[in-house]
Amino acid sequence: MTVKIVTDSTSDIPPQLAAQLGICVIPLHVHFGNEVYRDGVDLSNEEFYKRLIVSKRLPTTSTVSPSDFAQVCDALADQTDEILAILISSKLSATYDVALQGRDLIKAKNCRVEVLDSQLICMALGLIVVAAAKEAQKGANLDQVIARTNDVRSRIHVRMAFDTLEYVRRGGRIGAAQALLGNLLHFKPILTLKDGLATPVTRERTRPKAIEYLLNFATSFANVEDMAVASTTTPEDIEQMLNSLGATFPKERIYVSTIGSVMGTHLGPGAIGVAVVEGK
Repeated sequence: MTVKIVTDSTSDIPPQLAAQLGICVIPLHVHFGNEVYRDGVDLSNEEFYKRLIVSKRLPTTSTVSPSDFAQVCDALADQTDEILAILISSKLSATYDVALQGRDLIKAKNCRVEVLDSQLICMALGLIVVAAAKEAQKGANLDQVIARTNDVRSRIHVRMAFDTLEYVRRGGRIGAAQALLGNLLHFKPILTLKDGLATPVTRERTRPKAIEYLLNFATSFANVEDMAVASTTTPEDIEQMLNSLGATFPKERIYVSTIGSVMGTHLGPGAIGVAVVEGK
């Protein structure tokens, strides 16, 4: 039986790609007051960002329940006896802990379920999930898929540019980037992910300079195995990046996505990022 791959919606894997690779995506939740929406299901990204920009109060986010996770695995157990869940950084969400709790509630005791803390978000998470799914489709067993996932994760590099860190601050996900807040003025901060948390790298004076930094970062690798670019509200910047990156890495091989509502709540409008899997 083929190993089934589970992830959460913060991976921002385009639905068509998830369906093609047989990836099960569990939607997390975003709350506008008493209204609760499933990430990528009940509210389009366009509708979400329109509301986010005009909302006086920052929406909140939440994960699923342990029983929800167990139900997903029980449904998949009809098709497989091995499941790997690869989830958002445990330092940014309770999803990983919830999945560990949910694993104990699974009724299909003959199905082995492993849960992996990616320590990543957005399409950086998406890239290792895609790698795992491709390995599973080749017929690899669960241990082999886990080994492949950890290998790719060890070679992934991330940079994110922001118009503002205000949404990161208000959402309580600032981490080590807190040090940047008092000195930003009109600078555009560049962050990475280190040990599962947003961590400052540098800052640029203008948005064009920030995008130039991302391009220079992405093209600095001598060997690239995979690449992804994503934004919250600026697809035109993504298109510019794709045209520029095409000379270094085949444009048709670059994964492109829109950052969904759960991560968008914390990253804010104008956020853009690139993730690179460095080749061996």
